[in-house]
Amino acid sequence: MIHLRKTSRATTALLLTGVVSLALACSPARDGATTTSSGAATGGVVRLQGAGATFPNPLYQKWLSEYGKTNANAQIDYQSVGSGAGIKQIQEQTIDFGGTDKPMNDEELKKAPGELLHIPTVLGAVVVTYNLQGVTETLSFSPDVLTDIFLGKITKWNDARIKADNATINLPDAPITVVHRSDGSGTTAVFTDYLSKVSPEWKEKVSTGVSVSWPTGQGGKGNEGVTAQVKAQPNTIGYVELAYAEQNKLPIARLKNKAGQFVTPTLDAVTAAAAESLAATPEDMRVSITDAAGASAYPIASYTYILVYKDQKDAAKGKALVDFLWWAVHDGERYTKDLLYAPLPAEVVRRVETKLNSVTSGGKALRSAQ
Repeated sequence: MIHLRKTSRATTALLLTGVVSLALACSPARDGATTTSSGAATGGVVRLQGAGATFPNPLYQKWLSEYGKTNANAQIDYQSVGSGAGIKQIQEQTIDFGGTDKPMNDEELKKAPGELLHIPTVLGAVVVTYNLQGVTETLSFSPDVLTDIFLGKITKWNDARIKADNATINLPDAPITVVHRSDGSGTTAVFTDYLSKVSPEWKEKVSTGVSVSWPTGQGGKGNEGVTAQVKAQPNTIGYVELAYAEQNKLPIARLKNKAGQFVTPTLDAVTAAAAESLAATPEDMRVSITDAAGASAYPIASYTYILVYKDQKDAAKGKALVDFLWWAVHDGERYTKDLLYAPLPAEVVRRVETKLNSVTSGGKALRSAQ
């Protein structure tokens, strides 16, 4: 089993949210500034509100805490409400920036009143975890075997096809119970995107999305719910984000990638998946990096994004936002691995720089505005 870090990301997020919230409450009084309705304050303080994906929240709270230490005039808050809510709120312009694990599709972009940019901030992994009593070795799964388990076609742990991937492991004659998400989620979108790529049958019968009609299994709400069910119930298998399995000391399977190698979901393997996908990554950065080529690439990896309007109505708020994001993808990347995230490849950072340099207000580039 992989053991990358023992500290709970949920605990970290709670503590850091408190720190950031306290800073938001106290900073105006400290600076003697009053905030206007636009978010810009008379004493030079600018307040920004973001909301969206839950996956990057612990890292975003760490970023806001660290950034605030040297940028007291930028008061930034991020609410962890889910990718769908983040997309909806940025479309409605009730927040200054949104967060999503799933890139917006063309129809969703059309509903926005202006051009939205996808800014990749960090990478993560969706892992396969299981509870198999008496088995201490790490299991391995080929794409077709994993798909057929979640299709309900492979129903016993000692099935010959599972044994073929795990020849030296004594597998029990026990029924497999699949655990999946019961709610709409970016984690499900990433996992089903992968299954749709490796299995024509899955693509035709189930397809991909934040919520699908599962052929078999029982549902759990959130990564927490799936993790809890797998941990408590023997002979189960499910999919969660990496940190949830790590924090709960659940085993994490190796998966056979496109190059035919069984790969452990280390952070370096996740970054390798992004690097291998660069040639196919469009300029707007809306890309799926599941089932990436390359011997070291982990096959179920994904970006998470900040959504930003290219034309900012408020120049002061727009500049504060792009300056923060510039810091995040440069100085902020140093905090990623300790919180179980993978940093962006250098080429992706270069593309993000280009995106941030293109953000304007009133026709003027905000990164050059002083």
